[in-house]
Amino acid sequence: MTTTRTALLRAPGFRLLFAGQAVSVVGDRLVMVAMPFAVLTVPGAGLGDVGLVLGSSALTLGLFVLVGGVWADRLPRHLTMLGSDVVRGAAQAVAATLLLTGTASVASLVACNLVYGAAEAFFRPALLGLVPQVVDPDQRQAANALLSLASNSAMVLGPVVAGLLVAVTGPGTALGVDACSFGVSAVTLAFLRPRLVVRETAPASFLAELAGGWREVRSRTWVWSTILFFCAYCGLVLPGVFVLGPSYAQAHRGGAGAWGVISAGFGVGAVLGSLLALRWRPSRPGAVLAGALSLGGLQAAILVTPLPTAVVALLEAGTGVGVALAFSLWDTLLQERVPPEAQSRVSSFDFLGSLTLMPLGLVVVGPVAERFGDVRTGVGATVLTVSVGVAVALSRDVRGMRRTDVVPQQATEPAAVPSPLPA
Repeated sequence: MTTTRTALLRAPGFRLLFAGQAVSVVGDRLVMVAMPFAVLTVPGAGLGDVGLVLGSSALTLGLFVLVGGVWADRLPRHLTMLGSDVVRGAAQAVAATLLLTGTASVASLVACNLVYGAAEAFFRPALLGLVPQVVDPDQRQAANALLSLASNSAMVLGPVVAGLLVAVTGPGTALGVDACSFGVSAVTLAFLRPRLVVRETAPASFLAELAGGWREVRSRTWVWSTILFFCAYCGLVLPGVFVLGPSYAQAHRGGAGAWGVISAGFGVGAVLGSLLALRWRPSRPGAVLAGALSLGGLQAAILVTPLPTAVVALLEAGTGVGVALAFSLWDTLLQERVPPEAQSRVSSFDFLGSLTLMPLGLVVVGPVAERFGDVRTGVGATVLTVSVGVAVALSRDVRGMRRTDVVPQQATEPAAVPSPLPA
């Protein structure tokens, strides 16, 4: 596997993609920490306004992700991603300028985030479909693992850098750095020359293409059942992590310091999970995927157990390994077993379920915890989610999946001018 990793980083196409994304995800991690502080610098803004600004990007991301999936399967994916980078970079640059000049308002930050989320909806589905166009078939999992490693490493380092930037120069600087990171990603994509996906038929109408993507999802039990798990994970477990984790740490573990240690534990585990995915290609990927998903589903229950903080951090590291391994395997399986011309649309349905249910879960988990308590709510979220994971594992389609039964995908050609879209 070392040979595969070295070959990937020497390959011009993947090297460009990896370099751009490694820089871009650092900027993303900075904003995750800096944006709440950015909102609170606006005169009169409160916690409700923080939620409004953060939720606005999630709203447009969810609204447009299916549109993004269709167009990512129609247009050259690297150019779709480049356009997304340009728009997101411009949105962050405007927000940074407003903050640095002291003219930002809650409404202006919401507007920037609405634009940002809509543009991101085109980027995410395109990235999954682009990877097979720049690497060889036997390099897909390693490529996904390396991209995941960059993202998870940024998850560990980003909050530290963001904290320093916010403390020394203010949150506007962090948003400015993120805007520049999109510029770096856009430049690398401009020089990328991926292989062209060969389509057997010309693109149909938008609705017909969308329906075709849904047929690809529902015709594969392992796809729609795994998407159901991600819906449960994002709608139940992650709200428990983001709301109950800090709340329980504040009440029983001494506050933010303990929560920082636990969060760092998960981040370190995620890095280790990416390294594992880089080296290990399981012969039964479906069974490993289901097991890794179920391991990740334990997060919410672990956070509300009366164990020492160090033990909880160690256990959360274990769940981080499972989550990172599952995501790398999931992306690889989609790239191997879904036709290349439909991969972005299938990915967009995955994102839709996750993005729709997470905001709802964040709204509901607080009142549920007030009614039943943190412990029951966290354990309940884990039990429900892991039950879905077990059902996925027991599915014949998942249980019987083998590495050797991959159906050869449609061939690709060297990059060329794409066929015109229908009028």
